This record gives sequence, C-alpha cells and structure tokens, in this order.
Amino acid sequence: MSFNSTNGTRGGRPPKANALTTWFNNRAIKRVRNKGGKVMGNNLLVLNTIGKKSGAARAVPVGWLPSEHGTWLIVASASGSARNPAWYYNIAANPDKVSIDIDRKHVPVIPEQLHDEERDRAWAAIVAAAPQFARYETKTDRVIPIIRLTPR
Repeated sequence: MSFNSTNGTRGGRPPKANALTTWFNNRAIKRVRNKGGKVMGNNLLVLNTIGKKSGAARAVPVGWLPSEHGTWLIVASASGSARNPAWYYNIAANPDKVSIDIDRKHVPVIPEQLHDEERDRAWAAIVAAAPQFARYETKTDRVIPIIRLTPR
C-alpha cells in the first residue's frame, strides 16, 4: 500500500469549507447513512477516517464508482486543486482505520492507491462514467490519486 501522491504546483480552487458546504455535507452524510443510494444523481458513500494531525474521527461524503469484485473506487480530485484532499492524507496516515457507510451498511475497508497501468485503466473507466473528472485533470499538474476500497 503506497500513498505517495505529491501536491502539484498549480490547480483549481479547492472546495471551501463554509457554513453551506458543511450543511450540505452533513445532510449528504445523514442521507447516505439512513437511506443509502444517490445524492443529486451521484453515487455517494461516507468515508470514515482518523485525522492525520488531530487523531479525531472524520466523515466526508465522497463520490464512488464500482470496481471489480465488489470494490469501490474513489478519486482524490479536490476539484482539480493543486493539493490532495485532507482525507487522502488521513487514509495514508491510518489505513487500518478506514471504513465506509454505503447503502445503510457500515463496512470496514482496506484502501489501496492504484498506480501505473492499473491507475490508467481505472482513470479511463472513471472519465467515461463521470466526465467531470477529465476537467479536473486539466486544472492541475499533479497526478490525481485513485483509491480502491476493498471490504476488510
């Protein structure tokens, strides 16, 4: 398990944490945990991590795409920001404490960052299914990490 994606030198504006995004994220988390399914047409799961610096439990709604053998793919795009999202570093610091809430189930998972050809194949499938990720890639010079989540 190698979580070694570095930040870039250029990129779009990362999503800002403000009262509106906090409200939306909390509503999305509640919805996914209680009802499962989609939010605003997107497959969402709740990614549960432990903060790298704080050690506190963190939960964030993240879009996902299905992968082989009942696994899930998540993309650390941060909307094409120059920096990886905080949850990427939380996963890297505490990979054994990652879990997801999906379809009203709590699932401990093993996170694995995809590299090389495996990442390239996954990226092609992701862009075909969710074209907005192609736009994110053009905004930044970093390689956007793709994480496979496998039930533990």
